Amino acid sequence: MVRAYVLIQTDTGRAADVAGSIRGMPGVISTEAVTGPYDVVVFVEAADVDALGQLVVSAVQPVDGIVRTLTCPVIRF
Repeated sequence: MVRAYVLIQTDTGRAADVAGSIRGMPGVISTEAVTGPYDVVVFVEAADVDALGQLVVSAVQPVDGIVRTLTCPVIRF
């Protein structure tokens, strides 16, 4: 399994809408609206890196109100 944090910038005032739209999608563990340079942080899980990419590109990025995403895979030392 691969886990990652997806940091999302949204259009002004759209953080709650975007977080709500993503919450409950397959592979999404949690969503939080936050303050700072990003507006929403999503914790996701996928079978492998390819599936992670598909999740972000096909399911998360098309959500209305998203301007930019940054995917940060979790690594273990």
